[in-house]
Amino acid sequence: MTSKLHRLYEEFGQSIWLDFISRDIMASGQFQELIDLGLRGVTSNPSIFNKAISGSTLYDEDIRHLAEEGADAFTIYDALSQADIAAACDVLLPLYKASHRGDGYVSIEVNPDLAYDTEGTIQEAQRLWHSIQRPNLMVKVPATKEGIPAIRELIAAGVNVNATLMFSLGHYEAVAHAYIEGLEARVRAGEDVSHIASVASFFVSRIDTAVDKALAAVGNTDLQGTIAIANAKLAYDRFKVIFGDARWQALADQGARLQRPLWASTSTKNPAYSDVLYVENLIGPHTVNTLPLQTIQAFLDHGKLARTIDVDVEDARARIARLAELGIDFEKITEDLQRAGVQAFANDFHKLLNTIAQRAGIMAAADEGGRR
Repeated sequence: MTSKLHRLYEEFGQSIWLDFISRDIMASGQFQELIDLGLRGVTSNPSIFNKAISGSTLYDEDIRHLAEEGADAFTIYDALSQADIAAACDVLLPLYKASHRGDGYVSIEVNPDLAYDTEGTIQEAQRLWHSIQRPNLMVKVPATKEGIPAIRELIAAGVNVNATLMFSLGHYEAVAHAYIEGLEARVRAGEDVSHIASVASFFVSRIDTAVDKALAAVGNTDLQGTIAIANAKLAYDRFKVIFGDARWQALADQGARLQRPLWASTSTKNPAYSDVLYVENLIGPHTVNTLPLQTIQAFLDHGKLARTIDVDVEDARARIARLAELGIDFEKITEDLQRAGVQAFANDFHKLLNTIAQRAGIMAAADEGGRR
């Protein structure tokens, strides 16, 4: 059966990835069902693992076993998350091969406490890359000022990178150039670049959440619910320019792959907006949209298929320009959103570590009571 996910890829050149992972969807067969429907990859983050591990009993035996061996909460989390990511990589490996390394990727994020630590990020990403040892793994690195040089060094070292937490054109351009510079370093070193893959994760719905508040404060309603899509359209426009020039072509001639824009944070936060707003309006070639399960199901049910990402780009530019005319500092909003995103992931990461520690303690107490 040809689903809308298949058609997005075959007719419009867009890959849909799942923005979630858990042992429950793997064990139930739901993950394979999604692949059969046209799913082409997976992304994860600390918030996703917090939801997956906190909300399931399928991790309990591993938590008990690792705790008995003396593992602390981080070591337990590390083992659980790596196992899930490796399992998903293995399930998607046939697609990775069939697509000639185009899709079939699974992303794991570096420890969010390292978001402002360049060297720590490089070391952690390398550790995950070498530990999981899957060719279709991507390591997520935030596009902070400190993350940008880490992205460049990791690409140069041959690590697949999902550059994440981008909210502005400045974030996007820095990431794109870091990818290109990393590839150029590999070429200078005589290394192969044809197996390197990267995506640039541009966050969408959180833009509207923040900008809509600022617009309400100045009494504007006609721009509400439009700025996030406008911003993504401008990022795609920059993608076409950066990856359409002679500098990129020299790398493409060496077998380098495009760093595809990936639309992230694409579930609709405002119930007044369509639940497929950030899917229908971001369709176009050489892109990825990573969606939570609920949004995938909504799009399969009532989403419309049309190339939209490069339609009305000048209108998008005019909408962004109007923000300044209204006294809204869009650059500050995007910088604040990136900092808030880093903090949210760190908060969820520490909540998860606390949950694991508590669960391990409860199990240990129950086991001790059972032995008495």
